[in-house]
Amino acid sequence: MAYATNPILTGFNPDPSILRVDSDYYIATSTFEWFPGVQIHHSTDLIHWELICHPLDRLSQLNMLGNQSSCGIWAPCLSYSKGIYYLIYTDVKSFIGMFKDTHNYLVTASDIMGPWSEPIYLNSSGFDPSLFHDVNGKKYLLNMLMDYRKWSTNFSGIVLQEYSEEKKALVGESINIFKGTQLRFTEGPHLYQHDGYYYLLTAEGGTGYEHAVTMARSRNIEGPYEVDPKNPILTSYHTPDNPIQKAGHASITKSHNGKWYMVHLCGRPVGDEHMCILGRETALQEVEWKDGWLRLVNGGNSPSEKVEIVGVEADSTVEKKYLIENFEHHDWSIHLQSLRVPLAERASLTERLGYLRLYGKESLSSCHYQSLLAHRQQSFYVQVTTKMDFKPKSFQTMAGLVYYYDSKSYYYLYITEDEVAGRVMSIISCILGKGSQPIGVGIPLQDTGEVYLRLITEKEKAYFSYSIDNKNYSKIGKDLDATVLSDDYYGATGHILFTGAFIGICCQDLAGQGAYADFDYFEYMEY
Repeated sequence: MAYATNPILTGFNPDPSILRVDSDYYIATSTFEWFPGVQIHHSTDLIHWELICHPLDRLSQLNMLGNQSSCGIWAPCLSYSKGIYYLIYTDVKSFIGMFKDTHNYLVTASDIMGPWSEPIYLNSSGFDPSLFHDVNGKKYLLNMLMDYRKWSTNFSGIVLQEYSEEKKALVGESINIFKGTQLRFTEGPHLYQHDGYYYLLTAEGGTGYEHAVTMARSRNIEGPYEVDPKNPILTSYHTPDNPIQKAGHASITKSHNGKWYMVHLCGRPVGDEHMCILGRETALQEVEWKDGWLRLVNGGNSPSEKVEIVGVEADSTVEKKYLIENFEHHDWSIHLQSLRVPLAERASLTERLGYLRLYGKESLSSCHYQSLLAHRQQSFYVQVTTKMDFKPKSFQTMAGLVYYYDSKSYYYLYITEDEVAGRVMSIISCILGKGSQPIGVGIPLQDTGEVYLRLITEKEKAYFSYSIDNKNYSKIGKDLDATVLSDDYYGATGHILFTGAFIGICCQDLAGQGAYADFDYFEYMEY
């Protein structure tokens, strides 16, 4: 027997959209403010998944300069029809306050690896768009309808509008086909045809622990839609001891062996406060059609940690991820991303061969030009090491290793220049925008020379260390509270954010003096 172990996509990989083309499976997930946009993983057995591409890889497709944290790419939808791949996505420009600016686009490709087309603008009425290909040849866009009026609900239902491939635009009127259930916050729509019905799969209950998957059906695409009497069909809300929490925002596919599977968003809380440090991840469940509705094969509506994949003779062993990027090629690993826009002239792989040179730009608080390259944290137990060569020009220039949630929350081990102490290594702790320097001026270093920087995470805690010879490492400062780098920590303060922890290398030049740092390698290792 072979089993898929949940989550199948670890770390920050939310809002999954699954697609099967012949015997190939693809999952597209949200990337929010991280560039390039949208992650697509591939599998042939539903067990082992490989990140293969980011379709939105140029500014003409996606320019998130100035986007607030947790804006950018929300809930992409991947589909396929007559030899063409379709990718629908939202670029959210702002969402704090009563308004949300949500622009929806479509790109296409004849090959999943691209190149993907220039974007076609669709609408801005709400987020979580999806494209439905009707058997009659018509295509329809669905998205949730955003309402700013406080006397109404912000989530005002699911709207449907025909898309003309010939005109490359929406045509006809937008119709509100489903107002949602008592769980509220109706979003994440996906439409399917089965046994003469249109089935509408939605996410409800919000993005936290009350998250859920609900279903409705109709003989007519425009409704009215009959609500599944056993909704929600998937949730973790009533099983708090289940390690797979926040189950919601799903999509389904029929496998090549005739079985049906659902992928869905989830989170894995740790610690007394139940914080999901790794962000929102992607899990898989087997489902079946029963009495005209979709049901989990395992019974009930709570997710399973392990799912048997029938007809697959594959090793179910979960491999620990390892990446060593030596910066010896024309580009860096697909697993490394920048913030909002490409690094472009802020990075060079040719100025010093075998090194990545990062030219210092704005601070870690910036939503514009940061010189930062990072890997999402995908395990509770991670060791990240880099070797850096940096001669700072003043206290306004710095470079190092950062444990990053967003522009308001991060831990930063950095090297800078102090007027009295000279070149020093110190730590910045910034939580919800409140910054501190827990070890003060820091540790004096020689004026020149390469330094090894390291971060180790152990579930709720993490700590920095450094070395001169890569053999003897000295811990710097106290243990860090890793739980503050989570959606849940923000939620406890009344804020709602959606990403996950990253670990990366970066350089800042707050004075515009032309400072830069050279990185010999970046090593990400799970243990």
